[in-house]
Amino acid sequence: MKNYPSPLEMLYKWERERPDDVYLRQPINDVWHEWTWKQTGQEVRKMAAALRGLNLPAGSSIALISKNCTHWMFSDLAIMMAGHVSVPLYPNLQANTLTQILEHSESKLLFVGKLDDWANVRGGVPAGLRCISFPFYTEPGYETWEEFTAGKEPLQEEVIRKPEELGTIIYTSGTTGMPKGVMLNFGSFGFTGTKAVEVLKVDKNDSFFSYLPLSHIAERILVEMGGLYTGGTVSFAETLDKFPKNLADTQPTVFLAVPRIWSKFQQGILKKLPQSRLNILLAIPIINGVIRKKVKHSLGLSRARNIFTGAAPTPASLIRWFKRLGIHIQEAYAMTENCCYSHVTLNDRIKIGFVGAALPEAEVKLSAEKEVLVRHQGLMMGYFKEPKLSEESFIDGFLRTGDEGFIDSDGFLKITGRVKDLFKTAKGKYVAPNPIEMLLVANPDLEQVCVVGDQLPQPIALAVLSETAKSKSREEILESLKETLEIVNGKLDHHETLAKIVIMKDGWSVENQLLTPTMKIKRNEVEKIHTRNYQNWYKKPEVVVWE
Repeated sequence: MKNYPSPLEMLYKWERERPDDVYLRQPINDVWHEWTWKQTGQEVRKMAAALRGLNLPAGSSIALISKNCTHWMFSDLAIMMAGHVSVPLYPNLQANTLTQILEHSESKLLFVGKLDDWANVRGGVPAGLRCISFPFYTEPGYETWEEFTAGKEPLQEEVIRKPEELGTIIYTSGTTGMPKGVMLNFGSFGFTGTKAVEVLKVDKNDSFFSYLPLSHIAERILVEMGGLYTGGTVSFAETLDKFPKNLADTQPTVFLAVPRIWSKFQQGILKKLPQSRLNILLAIPIINGVIRKKVKHSLGLSRARNIFTGAAPTPASLIRWFKRLGIHIQEAYAMTENCCYSHVTLNDRIKIGFVGAALPEAEVKLSAEKEVLVRHQGLMMGYFKEPKLSEESFIDGFLRTGDEGFIDSDGFLKITGRVKDLFKTAKGKYVAPNPIEMLLVANPDLEQVCVVGDQLPQPIALAVLSETAKSKSREEILESLKETLEIVNGKLDHHETLAKIVIMKDGWSVENQLLTPTMKIKRNEVEKIHTRNYQNWYKKPEVVVWE
C-alpha cells in the first residue's frame, strides 16, 4: 500500500513554502478577515500545545460543534497535531442526539463555536464535560479559546501521524435510527486528498467556498482537504441571509451544493425571470450569452470550473435546466464509509443521469442483488464500538454501499435506488421509491417527495410544496400535479404507477426531525407519522389530496 501525506504534513508544506499566502477568509460583520498559512500554523500549534497540556491519553476523542468557520479548521488540525481524534458534530443536532454522540464517542473535551440555537441544545452536553468557545462566537459560561491557550508556546515539532492511526470519528446523519460512528484513519485522508486533487486537476490557484456542514464528509474532503492538498484558498459564508452576497463576493473556482440548494437557486432565478420569458431570451443568440453570464455572476459561479452536486440524488431535469444557462453540474457519488471517494462526473465527461465513472484506484462492482460495492485504500476502519455491524458492511474487502445501481458500457454508474428502501404493495409487488421520487421533483412546484405504499394496492406520493407553488392558486397547482402524475405514470411499470399525490400540511425539516442534517428525508420517521392515514387517502376519489 502506498503512503500519502497526511493533512498535517500538507499544513507543514505550505507553512514552509507559502507562509504569507492567504489560506482562510472569513466575513465577520461584513468585514473579511484573512489568515495566511503561517498564521494558521501558529494558531494550530498553540492550540495543540494547550491540548497536550491536558495530559489526556493518546488518541482521546475531542468533539467540535460549530457552523463552518476558520476556527473549525484550526480545531480539527490542532486535535490531530495533539495526537487525538476529532469528532465533528452537526451544528443543528438536537440535544438528545448530542448527548448520545458525546457519550458514545467518550469525548473528553468539546469545542463550541458558531451556532444559532445553542441555548436550547447545550443541555445535551454531559455534566462535567469541559467546553472551549471559539473567538467571535463566545458562549457564556465557557472558557474562551484565548483563555485556554494563554501562556502556551506553539509546538515547534512537526508531529507525524501514522497512516493506520485513527484520525476522526464521523457520526453519519442516517435516515434510519441513531447515527453510527464511522472511523477514518490518516491513511484514508491522505489517499483521498491526494487522489481527488489529481483527478479534479485543482491546484494552489483554486478557491473554495465553505458553507455546507464541515461535519459532513463531502465538505470535509472537497473543501477542508481540498484546501490543504492544493494550497488553495477557502472562504466562508457568514450567515444564511448573507450567503448569496458572500458567494458572489468570492466567485470560487470549486463549488458544491446539495440538490435542495440547486432547486432554491432555480426558484430564485424564476422569480426574477419566469420560465416563459427565460425561454424566449435564451432562444436569441446574442441575448443568450448575456443572460448566461449575468446569471452565473449573480450566483457567484462566474469563475467556477468544477461545479458539483451530491449528498442526495439530483433530478436529471434540474441538471438539464442549469445546462441551458451554461452551468454544467457534475454529479458526485460517495459516502462517509468510503471517505467520499467513489464516483465523480468530471467536467469534460458529463453524462446526465449518471454519477460518473469510478475514480482512479477505486474498484467497483455490483453484487448479485445489484448492490454497488466499492474497494480502495481509503475505506473506513469500521464503525466505532460496532464490530458486528462493521463486519457486515464488507464483503471480500469491498464496502457494501446499500445502493442499487447499473453500470453502462462506458463504466458510468447510475444509482437506481436503495437496496433496503424497497417496499411491497398489497399485490405482492416490490417498488423502489427513489427513481419515482426523482421523476416527481422535476416539477418545480414540489420541493420534497416521499413515495410510500406498503400494503396499499398502488403506491402514493407524499409531497411538500415548494416556495414557487405557494404563490399559485390551488387550481393551478392541481393542474400542474395532474399533468406530472400522468407523465410520470407513463414511464413506470403498472405495479409502480402512483394512485395519487398527497400534499403535506407542514414541511419536513431538521427541526421537526423529519430531515437529516444533510437534508435527506427520514423515510421511517415520515412513515411513522402518516401510515395510519394511507388507507383513507387512498380511498379518496381525487388524484391530488390535501392533508
